[in-house]
Amino acid sequence: MENIQIKTDDIQLDQLLKLASIVESGGQVKYMIADELIKLNGNIVTERRRRIRPGDIVEVDGVGKLSVIKIKGE
Repeated sequence: MENIQIKTDDIQLDQLLKLASIVESGGQVKYMIADELIKLNGNIVTERRRRIRPGDIVEVDGVGKLSVIKIKGE
């Protein structure tokens, strides 16, 4: 599981996947969602702008799991 650090209280799913270098554009996320390749905390994601918060686990089929953590002191 890879830790992804964010500075804010939340981040949109498509932005998170770009930050993690899994996709290059938000448009790619749309197709991944249509193919049910992304789960948030064990549930299939249906919206690309879904808000992700520290403590959430995002699982991408064929890639792995991402644990979202907030950078402290920012």
